[in-house]
Amino acid sequence: MACTAIVGINWGDEGKGRMVDLLTEQFDIVVRYQGGGNAGHTVINEYGKFALHLLPSGIFRKGVVNVLGNGVAMDPESLMNEIRDVADKGVAVTPENLKISDRASLLLPWHRKLDELEEMRLADKKYGSTKQGIAPFYSDKYQKKTVMAGELFYPDVLEAHLKDLMEWKNLTLKGVYGAEPYTWEDLKKWLETSCEAIRPYICNTGALLRKAQKDGKRILFEAQLGSLRDLDYGIYPMTTSSNTIASFAPVGSGLPGADIERIIGVVKAYSTCVGEGPFVCEMFGEEAERLREAGSEYGAKTGRPRRVGPIDLVATRYGVEVQAATEIALTKLDVLSDMDEIPVCARYLLDGEETDEFPFPAALGKCKPVMTKVPGWKSDISRIRKWEDLPETARNYVEMIEQAIGCPVKWVSVGPERESIIMR
Repeated sequence: MACTAIVGINWGDEGKGRMVDLLTEQFDIVVRYQGGGNAGHTVINEYGKFALHLLPSGIFRKGVVNVLGNGVAMDPESLMNEIRDVADKGVAVTPENLKISDRASLLLPWHRKLDELEEMRLADKKYGSTKQGIAPFYSDKYQKKTVMAGELFYPDVLEAHLKDLMEWKNLTLKGVYGAEPYTWEDLKKWLETSCEAIRPYICNTGALLRKAQKDGKRILFEAQLGSLRDLDYGIYPMTTSSNTIASFAPVGSGLPGADIERIIGVVKAYSTCVGEGPFVCEMFGEEAERLREAGSEYGAKTGRPRRVGPIDLVATRYGVEVQAATEIALTKLDVLSDMDEIPVCARYLLDGEETDEFPFPAALGKCKPVMTKVPGWKSDISRIRKWEDLPETARNYVEMIEQAIGCPVKWVSVGPERESIIMR
């Protein structure tokens, strides 16, 4: 169990944060290895209810070191707001339990602005961005047009670098979008407030992780979003702009030699999706609204109503495959407790033929769900803590999923609280 990853199997919002929060008592270090402040991990524990966006979900466990790796879109302003929010509820965040990689690139002030401007330009063809600047950030990173967090310790180099980037970026802001350019005064204010505040947390986290590995420390890698939002393997182009799969964890964490022994994939007992893009199993109307309300399905970052549907076995099986998941945590089983029959998307219908294979993204728009129904259990399961105490039909539902996706279900969540879990 030296290296373990917790990843999303579907479109994101599966409940990864609650699983990291639950399992961190078994680990020494928790590392976020990709993404930024564009998604939320909802955690409920003795401190209260939290929607974390950048902070690793291990921040609530005393003695656990939390790392923001070099693959993260490091947004100083959002991070400091988040640190203040959790501190107000009694959670200590210090340079001892939070470390920021000096090789993490900084999300610059214009990235959010560009995100918003491009979504406005796209209008009804928009990607459904959360407007947190993630796509412009990663685009600039791969163009070598960002600054690393470690540059905050080299002010003369940083000033020259930022001025060059500002001159280049203003060409786009003015010439493409007709927007107001940024000034050096804007950037100085950003440096003196948000960036100065994160400096105490910045260090060589690669060296820290290598030493931890050598010393036999237990390391947990935490992903954002899910398989179907992965830049390479998801529903492109309606994806995020980073790699959400477990195999990227060694690179994005700062420990490229990591050997991940366990990959815990998180699957919701039904399907949800925030944002645009094909969602074959989607429900509509009254049926969808009942499920959305029962599961409180609203985006942790945006508050947007999530699109909902039955569990999609085709998409889930594919997510398990690209993540190479070794075990599954099934969340929110309790939300289905009031249904007489539970719908399941068992296969897809594509060009008149049924298929078990997840199609190429361009074909997804033509797919129709092949639905089936299984018996419900019509009883409150939220206080059950033993597998054998679940109603037989609930156990059958879990076992049906397990068999269909080819991966063992080791945890079943029956509520949002840390202790509302059944271990098999």
